[in-house]
Formats: sequence, C-alpha cells, structure tokens
Amino acid sequence: MLHIVNKSPEQSRSLERCLRMARDGHSVLLVEDAVYAATSAGAGACGLQQAVGRLKLFVLMPDLEARGMAGKRIAGVEPVDYAGFVDLVATQPVNQSWL
Repeated sequence: MLHIVNKSPEQSRSLERCLRMARDGHSVLLVEDAVYAATSAGAGACGLQQAVGRLKLFVLMPDLEARGMAGKRIAGVEPVDYAGFVDLVATQPVNQSWL
C-alpha cells in the first residue's frame, strides 16, 4: 500500500496518523509541504525517523528542492522524481492520500 501525505507536520497531524496506521512494509510518499518531515529538523518531531526501516519512505525531490531542503534529507528516505512518483502509484495495489 502507498500512503501519500502532502501537509507539513506543522500544518496537520496527517503524517502522524499515517505513520500510526501504516503497516510494516507499506510505502509512504511525502509531497508538497510534507517534505519538511524528511529533513533533519523535522523527522524526529513527527515520528518519521522512527519509521525508517519499518516503512519504505520516499520524498518527491522536486518539492524538496523547491523548498531549499534537498541538502537536509535524512538517511532512509529515498528521493524520487515525477516519473518515480508515477511508478510508485502504478505499482501499488492501493493508494491512500492523507488530507
């Protein structure tokens, strides 16, 4: 299952709820403002750091770059481009967007 989160942990508790509900081995893709959670400053506070290894974590690199955070991505979160985003959605049997 692919979970897609687009709100920053500062704006919403969507990522927190997503991480709590996601089962081991599920994939989580961070897009738009949710990419802040994939940075060294944001990962610990929202629980993303603890999910490394339990979940497959991805971040949309163009969104991370647009926010000037590309150099602050934590280990364990794989960057993907738009084609990678499409591949993730196409290869997962179920996709859940967290609003």
